[in-house]
Amino acid sequence: MSSRRRFASNPRVVLPPTGRFIGLRHAMTFDPSLLAALADVALAAGRVVNEVRAGAFAVLRKADASPVTVADEWAERLILTELARLMPGVPVVAEEQVAAGSAPPRLGERFVLVDPLDGTREFVSRNGEFTVNIAVIEDGRPVAGVVHAPALGEIHVGAVGLGAKEGRIGEDGSVDWRDIAVRAVPGEGMTILSSRSHGDARTEALIARLAPARSLAAGSSLKFCRLASGAADLYPRLGRTMEWDTAAGDAVLRAAGGLVVDLDGRPLVYGRPAAEGAVVFANPPFLAAGSRAALDAAAAALG
Repeated sequence: MSSRRRFASNPRVVLPPTGRFIGLRHAMTFDPSLLAALADVALAAGRVVNEVRAGAFAVLRKADASPVTVADEWAERLILTELARLMPGVPVVAEEQVAAGSAPPRLGERFVLVDPLDGTREFVSRNGEFTVNIAVIEDGRPVAGVVHAPALGEIHVGAVGLGAKEGRIGEDGSVDWRDIAVRAVPGEGMTILSSRSHGDARTEALIARLAPARSLAAGSSLKFCRLASGAADLYPRLGRTMEWDTAAGDAVLRAAGGLVVDLDGRPLVYGRPAAEGAVVFANPPFLAAGSRAALDAAAAALG
């Protein structure tokens, strides 16, 4: 059953004067008021992104040849400003800051990962499958995440002890929330998700070996959310991703009862010290699944 405005959402973000974070070491439940405030921040950033999308904008290239627009930059600036008020003193790792050579010198046990516009290629092509991602990390684990798809009018949230929810955003800015959870693999077979813009041969070969009932391409961190809502069963990613690409969706999926593991079966860890020569904040290949059965099938196909 849906719950209208169960998490606060307003046309203008109103944050509480202080935010309180409850970590895994102190409790098994993330502070719901903080999760609501993070959702408000993502919604505000989404409005900035939609305003840019409605007009003409230039597409620039970063050092790694990936695209960037003013939507990425303006949304990140808003998020960083609000996080500084909401979670003072907590380090924030944000994609565009890192690209500009400005990452926090130390992360500590808790920090925030931000991708202000995940799926910039989708944004540029105007297909709507791009997201605003905010995740809170505690002791290397994503304990809370918000994934907002501004063009689709969707928002997904999830946190330790609170479960996961999907929201539909009305024209007045209100949000109609419903609880979501992963599904068991249906009798007709798995639905497997792949990246719309970042396919790689290893992942495509794995999907072919699994012979799914359906194979669907999707952009950005929405793939994690489709697993979390029970619309699909498996998302294998054997190509390169960064931590800010995955952390928020990972948190939502874990809160919905799913799993995100590396190829050795270990849950993804965030903020790992980089080995010499490794790319900082790069993820290993991983499997995201809605059930243990889907994960086991993928592991068997990998050999």
